[in-house]
Amino acid sequence: MDIFEKCNSNAGYFGMFRRLNDHYFSRPILEPTPGRIMEFQGKKCVQWSINNYLGLANNEEIKQIAIDMAKKYSTSAPMGSRMLTGNTQRHIDVEKEFADYLEKESAILFNYGYLGVLGTISSIVGENDIILIDKLAHASMIDATWLSRGDYRVFKHNDMEDLESKLKKASQNQKGGVLVVTEGVFGMEGDLANLPDICSLKDKYNTRLFVDDAHGFGVMGENGQGVGAHFGVQDKIDIYLGTFAKAFAAIGGVAGSTKAVIDWIQYNARTQVFAKSLPMIYVEVLSKTLDLIKNDKERRQKMWDNSNKLKSGLKELGYKVGDVPSPICPVYVRYDDIPVAMKLVTMLRNMGIFITGVIYPVVPKDIVLFRMIPTASHTEEDISATLDAFEKVRDELKLDLDSVKSDLAHK
Repeated sequence: MDIFEKCNSNAGYFGMFRRLNDHYFSRPILEPTPGRIMEFQGKKCVQWSINNYLGLANNEEIKQIAIDMAKKYSTSAPMGSRMLTGNTQRHIDVEKEFADYLEKESAILFNYGYLGVLGTISSIVGENDIILIDKLAHASMIDATWLSRGDYRVFKHNDMEDLESKLKKASQNQKGGVLVVTEGVFGMEGDLANLPDICSLKDKYNTRLFVDDAHGFGVMGENGQGVGAHFGVQDKIDIYLGTFAKAFAAIGGVAGSTKAVIDWIQYNARTQVFAKSLPMIYVEVLSKTLDLIKNDKERRQKMWDNSNKLKSGLKELGYKVGDVPSPICPVYVRYDDIPVAMKLVTMLRNMGIFITGVIYPVVPKDIVLFRMIPTASHTEEDISATLDAFEKVRDELKLDLDSVKSDLAHK
């Protein structure tokens, strides 16, 4: 068999769309500048699928720093990995800024959040160790688990009884350590990890906790420090990881922990040791962005106000909206078959509302999830236009909204 034979089939992720060379439902072609209004197929649309939570993607102060740094350094500086020729005092200084923000002894920058997760977990977990990972953890954490040399068990999503049961088994005849791995804000449906109870269990069984808080970093908590700060358990999180690709509107990631742990990661994470250093443009931009996020509470409040208005408006129209404590707005709609689900997306986009639909196995069969991201940059007019569009779709397609609530109750 030719190893490339699969490439001409419908196999693999989104195989049907790949074979159709689709650029509407998968890999849609959008203008590069993120914002509340974006052009799609020649039409201006209100954008609800971009994780620009605080609306910083077009911040003029940040843009000016990027311009200045591009003039000073171009795109190459520094050259080489941090281990060899790519380490600078500014990298070290900015890591200290983030360590203080995360209330950790030390921190380390990564080129991408994904690489941060891969490098951190795979460097910490050895062949005698065990990972206990939430069933709905992000792909980066799953890949990091496979990449590590340790054993692993999956616990039911946010199920503390199942987690404790697996912690008990893991502690029996244990040769190495145990690392509990979870998201902070689960990015697809917007619910939060039960960190207070997870922290109690990890203390009870003398284990460690890794939290990837991609959607909570810069968003949750009074100063945007994340879900740990939101619950008041930041000091209980052994390794906290945030990405810069969402609220920080940049590229990269940061992990915070004790100095000993961060030193270990610096010297043992393959995605750090063998990767080029984070470019100076991002290092300088992230320092400014951190100042804005820490000190501009009005921007975060505007995001929450927009989220609450959108959620309440959709509920008034009869839609099932996930009752989640994050700004993410998950909307659930029943559909009869795939073409109907695609029609829902098409109708909304044709009315100037850009949303993305997610189906089984992320949600139950015959349910489509619209994962909407309200941001600080959205306006009253954006929300009003969106609610009008959802009302028209509801009426024209005669959507059965009540049955969705029953289906999700048995999820």
